[in-house]
Amino acid sequence: MTYPGAQSSDAFMNLSTRITNITGGGSDGWGVFYRARQMVADGMPVTELTIGEHDIRTHPDILDAMHKAARGGHTGYAMVPGTDSLRNTIAARITERTGVPTSKDNVLVTPGGQAALFAAHNAVCNQGDTALYIDPYYATYPGTIRAIGAVPQPVVTSPDTAFQPTGAAIAEAAPGAKSLLINTPNNPTGVVYNEQTLNEIADVCETHDLWLISDEVYDTQIWEGTHISPRALPGMTNRTLVVGSMSKSHAMTGSRIGWICGPQDVISHLINLSTHTTYGVPGFIQDAAEFALDEGTGLEDEIAAPFRRRRELTVKALAGQNVIRAVPVQGAMYAMLDIRATGLSGEAFANALLDRENIAVMPGESFGQAAAGHIRVAMTVDDDSYAQALQKLIEFAQDQCK
Repeated sequence: MTYPGAQSSDAFMNLSTRITNITGGGSDGWGVFYRARQMVADGMPVTELTIGEHDIRTHPDILDAMHKAARGGHTGYAMVPGTDSLRNTIAARITERTGVPTSKDNVLVTPGGQAALFAAHNAVCNQGDTALYIDPYYATYPGTIRAIGAVPQPVVTSPDTAFQPTGAAIAEAAPGAKSLLINTPNNPTGVVYNEQTLNEIADVCETHDLWLISDEVYDTQIWEGTHISPRALPGMTNRTLVVGSMSKSHAMTGSRIGWICGPQDVISHLINLSTHTTYGVPGFIQDAAEFALDEGTGLEDEIAAPFRRRRELTVKALAGQNVIRAVPVQGAMYAMLDIRATGLSGEAFANALLDRENIAVMPGESFGQAAAGHIRVAMTVDDDSYAQALQKLIEFAQDQCK
């Protein structure tokens, strides 16, 4: 049947290369995840340790604040940059935690961290510019860069240095590049970049005149070490755009609310971008985010507590065996496990584990080639289920070595 106004498939020949090339073609490495979801849809029990989704929902107090704001009438168009009140609250949080004086004019509220990543690259990259990012990487990074017409180029790290990027590797890739995207605490590795790493990154950015885009959405989930925002390093305030979000810190993934913090002139141009794209974030969601931030570290600690416990469960479970080695589990809600001793690739291991034990994990190869021979475990099920799944995973790995 042909519907009125329908176009033939030939029309797709006229789509932009920017939109058709977002994924870069080929497999995205997420086959295990899709297969596990299909098993669940078919009624099979699967322990899903795949994506970074909290096993608890948004706190009832936050939902009550959202409901109150919506019922109170904050359902029309909200201020495109974000409400002054929320921007002031975010700015105060950043000032307190980094020591860098920050005002609302340094903050743009966005529909989640992903929209902030897209906007930040739009701000600093022209069509055809090279944009660097660290491998392993969060799955959307190269596609986000392609989506704004830039050219993604990975800077590969090594498990031998716990996936901490080096200034030398970044400097080698830097000539001709326009920006560098980093993520600490890191998804997928769970590594927190140390002071030496961040100072080396800052030095390269200054030497090669790179914009630094710093994804800090896991800044409330620190188990070991200290989170340092590179915007606070000498000379970096005016060349750094920080991406923040309520998704991980407050279990508000579905509310789609985040922010960009950066120089005032950059934010003013990004407000223009928001006016012509998203046209802001619903006011009642902004009010709920403001309420959540006003609750302070107590609520953030409550949201982070299950992952802190499961990090300890992970360390304890892996002690006393030598088949699986963990990359230091320093932050975020993930453990990156080195399974190279089994002789299997991350993808082969994950598929076989799903087939035998109905446990779904992500192959390291899903996040680039640096983590080949690894798997990422999301610590996102209840403690007992997580501990049982981890023990089965270890026993499965040991069986591969017999």
